Amino acid sequence: MTSIMLNEEEGDLESRMALTAAVMADKSRSRMLCALMDGCAWTATELSAVADVSASTASAHLARLCEQRFVVALAQGRHRYFRLAGADIAELLERLMGVAWATPKPRKITTPPGLRHARTCYDHLAGEVAVRLFDTLVTRRWISADGETVTSLGQEQFAQLGIVIRAGVSRRKLSCGCLDWSERRYHPGGVLGATLLRWFAERRWIKTEAGSRHVTFTPLGIRKLQTEFGIKVTR
Repeated sequence: MTSIMLNEEEGDLESRMALTAAVMADKSRSRMLCALMDGCAWTATELSAVADVSASTASAHLARLCEQRFVVALAQGRHRYFRLAGADIAELLERLMGVAWATPKPRKITTPPGLRHARTCYDHLAGEVAVRLFDTLVTRRWISADGETVTSLGQEQFAQLGIVIRAGVSRRKLSCGCLDWSERRYHPGGVLGATLLRWFAERRWIKTEAGSRHVTFTPLGIRKLQTEFGIKVTR
């Protein structure tokens, strides 16, 4: 009896995995999910334009994404907005981008230079600058080599900078290495990554663009990144 129950559970899990994969198998839905990686909420009309499909087709795709809990709908007056269901979905998408881009043969880099330099990955920083930030935190021993732990030294140093990393507010990891799909190396993820991006924005070290994942460092941010983290940014 136990064996039968286990087989049924495994079969159910396999079915759910196949169903989850099928959600991302459609190119239009993939485009919508990639657009939502900027961490903002989009209207169905905006997402239909991104996916280059009709309004009715976009609605059907969004219904599917909501049903499978990839996306949630938010009501704001007469309007409805859609955003990713959470950081776990964003992390899944970022890792899938890395897997999709991986190839045994050298591939020509087509990512726009600005996005490759610095962009948002849902609620944390990604791109060249973020990868260098991860390497710096590891070298300074503020985080472990795999990015999974904020060390006691790191906690002290972040606190001195005024960066408060709050643990236990969700099931999300306090810190983790998120594989950067354009750089093929880790950038800071988890609560730490989200906290750093928010901290940079609050201090006006960075500027973001509406409807884009592109991040621009301000003159203050360029100066502070070098003095506080030893990272030289030229743009």
